[in-house]
Amino acid sequence: MNLDKYRREHADIISHVQQLKRLCDQGIATQAAAIAREVIAMSSLIKLHLSVEDRYLYPALQKADPALAAKAQQYQEEMADISAQYGQFSRQWNDAQHIAEQPEHFRADANRVLRTLFDRIGRENREFYPMVEAA
Repeated sequence: MNLDKYRREHADIISHVQQLKRLCDQGIATQAAAIAREVIAMSSLIKLHLSVEDRYLYPALQKADPALAAKAQQYQEEMADISAQYGQFSRQWNDAQHIAEQPEHFRADANRVLRTLFDRIGRENREFYPMVEAA
């Protein structure tokens, strides 16, 4: 199974996370409009990525050997919680005024949610995708 598309999307998501970090370093309140735009853009990419995984990747892996199918099920279930956390984050922080009014709350939420997302992408790239490709 070729996972290059998923890896490229992961790289794009990481790029958005890094851009958010740069904007925050420049000042959350002063960069609130750019931050909100970045959250919206990243959300679109994440929604598309998750949709494709759920529609194509995970169903295909359910037909694989039992160990890989079980691992795919585990990853899919874990992602449901991460996706819900990110969805809440993106709905709360897609408005520049709200970000500017609560910069430290935004920072805390971004650090928590984006760290979880970043760690998950790393695990998929290092552990899960090589397992899928080896099968």
